[in-house]
Amino acid sequence: MGVFINSIQSVLVVVLIMVLGYILRKTGWFADTFSKNISKLIKNVALPASIFVAVLSRLTRDKLVSFGSYLIWGIISVVIGYIIAFILVKVMKVRAGRRGVFINAIVNANTIFIGLPLNIALFGDKSMTYFLVYYIINTVSTWAFGVFLISNDDPTKQDQPKEHHKINWKQVIPMPLVGFLVALVFLLLNIPVLKVPFLSQTLSYVGSLVTPLSLIYIGIVLADAGLKSISFDRDTVVALLGRFVLAPVIMISILAVAAHGGVSLPGMFNQTMIVQSATPMLAVLPILAAESHGDVKYATNIVTTSTVLFIVVIPILMTIVQYI
Repeated sequence: MGVFINSIQSVLVVVLIMVLGYILRKTGWFADTFSKNISKLIKNVALPASIFVAVLSRLTRDKLVSFGSYLIWGIISVVIGYIIAFILVKVMKVRAGRRGVFINAIVNANTIFIGLPLNIALFGDKSMTYFLVYYIINTVSTWAFGVFLISNDDPTKQDQPKEHHKINWKQVIPMPLVGFLVALVFLLLNIPVLKVPFLSQTLSYVGSLVTPLSLIYIGIVLADAGLKSISFDRDTVVALLGRFVLAPVIMISILAVAAHGGVSLPGMFNQTMIVQSATPMLAVLPILAAESHGDVKYATNIVTTSTVLFIVVIPILMTIVQYI
């Protein structure tokens, strides 16, 4: 019961800051361009700084091998998720324009704007190393494969030969991932940048902007989307079940198999991976759907709905996690 109450309190911190962003947007404090500006600041400046500090302060050269071994469990869960999502698309006969969005909704999570603030609220900064494992997998999955599924689901081109899309490396390797890679270089070369007080404090201060700004951004997104527009059709309900039930069940099963096979994984790693697997859907889904003439209304609906429902899901999931 104590875990459930603590989870609710942690989620309330997240929710209250989101509500602040929602109210300030509704009352006209934020201009129409503010959400885009804040998004760029988070993704291109604050998050890379936060990841850079986390890697250098929490990883050592000796720990890099174990960090790499953690990736395999997340990769397996993503592959299984894609397979099941493809099967669901075929069985349910999801229409063109929704298929790519539907698959992404089940497999890929909103790690930046919801996942990171949630992880810090639940487990503290010490979980950042394990969060990076999920973040890397989720980023590559989204931009190296997920985005192509949406592009190839353009309903205006269903009767035309499929185009061969080139990988956009700027999206596959975004600035937060660049921050991680640069930090690895500093770590391997043993450059003590964090021992320089003014550099360490500057990077820490900038990195600390991620959590509050991310949650305010989500509040703005919800205000712009409009909560009254939420609806529950068949494709929406199944996508929500896939994100909040199927994805965590897959992750829990994989970690259970690993433990049964004698693989010793840190408890916080397990908790982080499970919680991240149940975070809401990608905030960029409506944008990607619009670029490919997809069902923007459907994409907006599942993003908005999943963002609201995660408030209920996480305390329940955290209660379950304590028994794993």
